[in-house]
Amino acid sequence: MANRLCRERRGVAVSCPVYERPRSPRILELCWGRIEVDGLGPGRDYKLWPGGGRSWNWDETGTHHVPGIQPADVNELLDHGSRVVVLSRGQLCRLGTCPETLQLLREAEVEFHIEETRAAVALYNRLASERPVGGLFHSTC
Repeated sequence: MANRLCRERRGVAVSCPVYERPRSPRILELCWGRIEVDGLGPGRDYKLWPGGGRSWNWDETGTHHVPGIQPADVNELLDHGSRVVVLSRGQLCRLGTCPETLQLLREAEVEFHIEETRAAVALYNRLASERPVGGLFHSTC
């Protein structure tokens, strides 16, 4: 909780509590096979959301390059309060996204972006300073 000046009462400043939303962790570094996330350390692939994230294990949801990112992968981001979602395609753009995943995002009325991983990281980091953003990041192909 933080305090900020929220009103004046008869010329006297009065502070009140303001509840801040958790910020999405920044991606500090990306290279082939490695992503480093602020507060989470290095890993190969990541799921990130407002307030945290974890390593992205494709085996949990049956994700493969084709057909691609599964709805269950994205559900975790939405469950953690992501109102914008950034999906990476890999550094060689070989990772697809299932049509069902896109339909889920549209039905949830969530803004989403699908980009090559370097572009996805840049977009995610920019959005993380402004909005509750989540993302799936694949560090290789």
